[in-house]
Amino acid sequence: MFAAYVVCTLLTATAAFVGCWMNYARHPIPVAAAKVVQVPQSWIPVMGTLLGAGALGLLAGLTVPVLGIAASTCLVLYFLGAVIAHLRVRDYALGPVSAFLTLTVVTLAATLAYRLG
Repeated sequence: MFAAYVVCTLLTATAAFVGCWMNYARHPIPVAAAKVVQVPQSWIPVMGTLLGAGALGLLAGLTVPVLGIAASTCLVLYFLGAVIAHLRVRDYALGPVSAFLTLTVVTLAATLAYRLG
């Protein structure tokens, strides 16, 4: 179980760091996604900060369990909010956001299974 927990955590942290960088760099992908879901462009750095904090929390959770649980829970909520934002504007192209939501849910499950089970 430890190996699955570490692999999921590192994979999710890497994905969140890349998302953080893409938001701060104003990469066309998050800019276009924000436009589609009608989120103000001023929120893009905030969303990047949330992803970066989640990634750091996951990494810190490798040594401080409560941080990993909190970070993985918050990332699940972040991507659940992203799915809701897409559905709110009737955008049903949910592939990328669903993949990230699935990754964070798996990471949360692995974290809970390893830390609490």
